[in-house]
Amino acid sequence: MSNQITFGNGCFWCTEAVFQSLKGVSKVTPGYMGGHVTNPTYKDVCTGSTGHAEVIQLEYEPALIGIDELLLIFFRTHNPTTLNRQGADVGTQYRSAIFYHNEEQKVAAQAMIKRLTDERIFDNKIVTEVTPATEFYKAEDYHQNYFNNNPGNPYCAAVIQPKLYKFAKEFTEKIKPELL
Repeated sequence: MSNQITFGNGCFWCTEAVFQSLKGVSKVTPGYMGGHVTNPTYKDVCTGSTGHAEVIQLEYEPALIGIDELLLIFFRTHNPTTLNRQGADVGTQYRSAIFYHNEEQKVAAQAMIKRLTDERIFDNKIVTEVTPATEFYKAEDYHQNYFNNNPGNPYCAAVIQPKLYKFAKEFTEKIKPELL
């Protein structure tokens, strides 16, 4: 049986590529969550006025990858200490957020934040919001599987590829064997 969790951790093109490579993650869908507008478009969300975050909704197999592993990868592959910003991407749509789908995920997310704070993993305070999942709006088709479908895109080469290399170096044992 698969579970779902939804992460907001910056540009969904980058985060989709990271989580697609994980053993135990069966599906990654970019979209929008956490706003007040029904059926937002990418253009709407980019204005920052809809309240939505760019997110990835994961389907995962708990027997193959646990919630703590997913949360650790979430925190290690973006900066959870910058409010409404990831690198050059600025706005509430790029906020660090965990949209939990059950109480276990909520408790695990809060415990992970406490653990990382207690261990002083980051120099600054973690500002990741932990909130219940709300209506998920799937992003437009051209955003789905973006990195794999657009290998020649300069953004993919300059931003996503280095992120994937760094991720692969730190989490080699978690990557699907066919991607190594």
